[in-house]
Amino acid sequence: MNNFLFLSTIVATIFLSQVYGYTKSEVTSWCSQTPHPQPCEYFLSSNANYGPIKQKPDFVKALLKATLERAEYAGSQTLTLGSKCRNKLEKAAWADCLELYDNTILKINKTIDPYEKCSQVDIQTWLSTALTNLETCKAGFEELGVTDYILTLMNNNVSSLISNTLAMNIGGSSSSYGASSHKKTGFPAWVKPRDRKLLQTTSSPKANIVVAQDGSGDYKTIGAAIAAASKKKGSGRYVIRIKAGVYKENIELGTKLKNIMLLGDGIGKTIITSSKSVRGGTTTFRSATLAVVGDGFIGRGMTIRNTAGPQNGQAVAMRSGSDLSVFYQCSFEGYQDTLYVHSERQFIRQCDIYGTVDFIFGNAAVVLQNCNIYARKAPNKTNTVTAQGRSDPNQNTGISIHNCRVTSASDLKSIKGVKTFLGRPWRKYSRTVFMKTNLDSLIEPSGWMPWNGNFGLSTLYYGEYMNTGPGSSTKKRVDWKGYHKITSSTEAAKFTVGNFVAGGSWLPDTKVPFTSGL
Repeated sequence: MNNFLFLSTIVATIFLSQVYGYTKSEVTSWCSQTPHPQPCEYFLSSNANYGPIKQKPDFVKALLKATLERAEYAGSQTLTLGSKCRNKLEKAAWADCLELYDNTILKINKTIDPYEKCSQVDIQTWLSTALTNLETCKAGFEELGVTDYILTLMNNNVSSLISNTLAMNIGGSSSSYGASSHKKTGFPAWVKPRDRKLLQTTSSPKANIVVAQDGSGDYKTIGAAIAAASKKKGSGRYVIRIKAGVYKENIELGTKLKNIMLLGDGIGKTIITSSKSVRGGTTTFRSATLAVVGDGFIGRGMTIRNTAGPQNGQAVAMRSGSDLSVFYQCSFEGYQDTLYVHSERQFIRQCDIYGTVDFIFGNAAVVLQNCNIYARKAPNKTNTVTAQGRSDPNQNTGISIHNCRVTSASDLKSIKGVKTFLGRPWRKYSRTVFMKTNLDSLIEPSGWMPWNGNFGLSTLYYGEYMNTGPGSSTKKRVDWKGYHKITSSTEAAKFTVGNFVAGGSWLPDTKVPFTSGL
């Protein structure tokens, strides 16, 4: 029997080496470097050709292929669970997961697509999104209180495989996109010249289609205009002008709707509003008044509002999972979970954000610049500005709030006894920085609030750099291991537009003004 096992091992080793380009011992050696060696070994020793593996880039490529294959299998399995949902709440959470798995497969596929030019940082961004998607899928069942059945049937190793690939792909930095220009104003380089004009012009740019409630445009509803845009040809910028009015709609721009610009007549003039909420039976993910996923989205000159109210829990005004997206001169109004910066790279400039609990949250790599952040009257007497959702130490995500102002909304100014904190750790590796921002007196001296006991306090990264205002003193701030009083400009520079979201490579094309450095 021992001889048989010995011979079997030799045969298996030869087979792996000849067919896949690597041996069992090589797989073990490489996988031992990952956070989750067991699923790594199991899937790399499966029946697909991922090899050969001679160097680290080969190993990353093999991991990506194995992860994609497993994600596709998990996605197909999730599809079959629809008929097993026992009620509307399970069905709602399951429906989110279908979309999120599709997006996960799309993002992983982009990392190995031979026609997709991508850097190491692109790969890290898209893998970060893929992992965030799976966290969001799980969260939907938790929020609606239905974790006991369908969610248990969705167990798989996809999250572990993504985490392994994130760990092995580290080493690139956003600066590899190319140097950013450090002009005082302008746009990050990812914004193309034509898009820059669309954002900078004081007159209304030429629109492809116009929405107007009074019938003076091409469509009376934004939904109808989005449906028309889905039939557009070409990949150029497509501008949808939304004239002044109150549009009671829930709008979703899916992955295929790329390079869309929604152009309103200004804050308080063009208003998109709805009232979905978790207590109303919708997941946080699906509660958004406006949700955008297609890459390259630009929003300008609008108010986006969720009117569910503070009594209805999580109720999102705006959700973005659009890579290289920009929001300029917009207002986001809600209470709990107002602005959901879900995933990918985002830039938010000269916007107003209103809310109470965790009202800027999610797991994008996002910089908010020159924004007004307003804490509102909170029913439970506690406000938290941010709740960043980084769940893996190798995700290149976080919330950077630069040159903004944090103050009380009008309904909070005369109220006493409400405590307002800069943030709390929604996930274990939560990462948020406030830089050169004016913090009004409403901010608690301790600055930051725990989520639950000691959860994440030693693994998070919270930083403050050269903030001003009566709430900016760091003398009585928390003494958590993960909290940083940043004094080094080199450290602070990691969270600038130029470095954190590689703004120099894509923002200039949008024509949105930005400050690349500190």
